[in-house]
Amino acid sequence: MSPLIVLVGPMGVGKSTVGQLLAERLGTGYRDTDDDIVAAQGRTIAEIFVEEGEPAFRAIEKQAVREALAGHDGVLALGGGAVLDPDTRALLAGQRVVYLSMDVEEAVKRTGLNAARPLLAINPRKQWRELMEARRHLYEEVATAVVATDGRTPEEVTRAALDALELKEA
Repeated sequence: MSPLIVLVGPMGVGKSTVGQLLAERLGTGYRDTDDDIVAAQGRTIAEIFVEEGEPAFRAIEKQAVREALAGHDGVLALGGGAVLDPDTRALLAGQRVVYLSMDVEEAVKRTGLNAARPLLAINPRKQWRELMEARRHLYEEVATAVVATDGRTPEEVTRAALDALELKEA
């Protein structure tokens, strides 16, 4: 068993919204590893970051992604930093992975780059740019298709992802 589609990309790009629309259009289930982590840990991702630090969160995330890749056959959305782990990137090889991309101005519009994002608490624009410089090539490395989300509605992004993967709606 493996997912029909895996979505990757930065925080706030719309992986959850587009993932749910894709699942609906394809007549399959939707799963988000961030939701899995929150449910299993009984606390928010921000709380895990504050209480245990990023390395502890990344270890939890790595296990959640491994379990979801092995146990879900629908649309799967991964957290923004999941691709940092080389073992996770190896597991994504051979999967249908869509990288949802956006530029910093779009990120500002969508997320407000607010403090609820633990990695963006200080100087959010600069930190978002630095995160993307560190991650963009990793998203591209695992991607089967890249779909720009800037200036597009979730429905337009969903259609573009289906077209890029040559998938038909259910």
